[in-house]
Amino acid sequence: MKEIEKKMNGEIKRLTNQTFKFDERVGEGWFSAVYFLKTVDIVSEALPDNVVTMQFFQKSDAVLCGTDEVIALIQTFAKNPDQLEIYSLEDGDRISPFETVMTITGPYQYFGFLEGIIDGILARRTSVATNVYNVVKAARISGKQKPVIFMGDRDDHFTQQSGDGYSAYIGGATAQATHAMNEWWGKKGMGTMPHALIQMFNGDIVEASKAYANRFPEDDLIALVDYNNDVITDSLKVAREFGEELIGVRVDTSRTLIDKYFLRNQHVMGNFDPRGVNPELIFALRKALDEEGFFHVKIMVSGGFTEERIQHFEELTVPVDMYGVGSSLLTITTGFTGDNVLLNGKPEAKEGRRYHPNPRLQKVEYEF
Repeated sequence: MKEIEKKMNGEIKRLTNQTFKFDERVGEGWFSAVYFLKTVDIVSEALPDNVVTMQFFQKSDAVLCGTDEVIALIQTFAKNPDQLEIYSLEDGDRISPFETVMTITGPYQYFGFLEGIIDGILARRTSVATNVYNVVKAARISGKQKPVIFMGDRDDHFTQQSGDGYSAYIGGATAQATHAMNEWWGKKGMGTMPHALIQMFNGDIVEASKAYANRFPEDDLIALVDYNNDVITDSLKVAREFGEELIGVRVDTSRTLIDKYFLRNQHVMGNFDPRGVNPELIFALRKALDEEGFFHVKIMVSGGFTEERIQHFEELTVPVDMYGVGSSLLTITTGFTGDNVLLNGKPEAKEGRRYHPNPRLQKVEYEF
């Protein structure tokens, strides 16, 4: 925990293997492609004195993440890691297509079997960081930065939460849904109420909110208001009950449903899709809250939001105060490649690849 806090305060540059919980079988080659393992065996016997430089790159404009994890992996599982020379960019650096983000120099048999694992770490971490960065950027088009809550707990295997949460933090997410997502950067998960809580109170949003406020009085009260598919009615109910105590309402209407507001007021229907969380519904909700003096109540939206959808909302100046985003942030959009480009200090690489020096790289020189 102290290590994370120091990184956040700029006191140290990188996380170390104290942070990561690696599977010990990495060192046995369990997660390495078999052809890498066979190559290590051959080189160890036939060419043990050869020194290679392996460089890593990708093909997009992106936000780099995963370098600390990769360096810790090398230091933990490579043979004789103290004899390897590593140069690297840092987590959070903006990177360009084909830019070298890391080089490793040393005998191939010491670290070559980790190549695919390194590619995979950089690919996932950078993809999530970049996806979050783009969503956060979209959420400030209207001129004010809106908080983005990372809600990806149900969209992938739970074992990915810590790394994904850290990547989301690097990308600029405001908060995360689970404690695990915050583990690497030293915070706690945040959340209000799910539909399950309201269901336990027979769909009564006021009673559910009372129970929440009584049990967690230190929390900001944000009521989930789409359970009955009548967000304006239920938002006004909780606002009238709690007044200034109500910090916000969250709208999470299914994309297959049309809110009852439109069914009661069919004259407002027009050339728009009335399903799910749509701009017209949020404009109507803001208007209804303001007409009763609840100007302080913030509106959070969630449910299938993507960079493009947020950008659309912001361009229309929809009165959203916070976005909750999940599955769209976990798409693997960035793939990394590791290439051996130097052999004993001289250029030697497969056709079409060559050594690309990068003056931005920093030598890794600290103790583990």
